Amino acid sequence: MLLRIAVVDGQGGSIGSAIIKRIRQTLGDGVEVWALGTNAVATSRMLKAGANRGAAGEGAVCHSVNRADVVVGSISILIGNSFMGELTEAMAGAISNSGAIKLLLPLTQEPAHVIGSASEPLPHQMEKLIDVFLTPLARAKSGEDCGGPP
Repeated sequence: MLLRIAVVDGQGGSIGSAIIKRIRQTLGDGVEVWALGTNAVATSRMLKAGANRGAAGEGAVCHSVNRADVVVGSISILIGNSFMGELTEAMAGAISNSGAIKLLLPLTQEPAHVIGSASEPLPHQMEKLIDVFLTPLARAKSGEDCGGPP
């Protein structure tokens, strides 16, 4: 069984696209990636980056995060009305309440700061996201011996 990863992004979908490209480079088709955009542009861009499936809008995000094993995105996906209002309070609540593991990058344009997080370039954060967290999760889900976090 494949690990199902939901990547949530909004506006232009650039961070989500970069994450999906890196997931595909590292894990190939060994995982199922869903692009969940707050709008059609973000979703389309993430699909072009290599997502297996994609959907846009509040209903799609609220429904799909409950079917994922892992939800990936910036910390803004837990803040209602982030992405200049594109990520609704219902979306943030559904993501927060989902039983999926949340892997969040400490990036936000909102008036919120994650104290204690290192200020690293996005490529370094994505490398840690995939190498330290997603790869072991994918191996564990597929039954491979993985060792290491989490």
